[in-house]
Amino acid sequence: MNIDFITLAFVLVLATFVGLEVVKNVSRLLHTPLMSLTNAISAIAAVGSIIIAGEQITTLSTILGTVALAASMTNIVSGFLLTERMLKMFKKRESKKK
Repeated sequence: MNIDFITLAFVLVLATFVGLEVVKNVSRLLHTPLMSLTNAISAIAAVGSIIIAGEQITTLSTILGTVALAASMTNIVSGFLLTERMLKMFKKRESKKK
């Protein structure tokens, strides 16, 4: 499967706009702006690395695409885990009754 430059550029632009719309619609109470942008950028990198690894042009490009995908997914998952931990800080703790 041969994907030309215009198709790859279109995917990049589309992923950028979708990522920005998702970031804009996230409440600032749930995510810090930096974490939201980092997750959006990592999602764009994940899409690009899937394309690169899936083409299997050379062994090196497949390996690098797989490494990039693993790094992006690690960043995305850790961002959500940090968000969950941050949200737990805002929950009321139950008082211990004796």
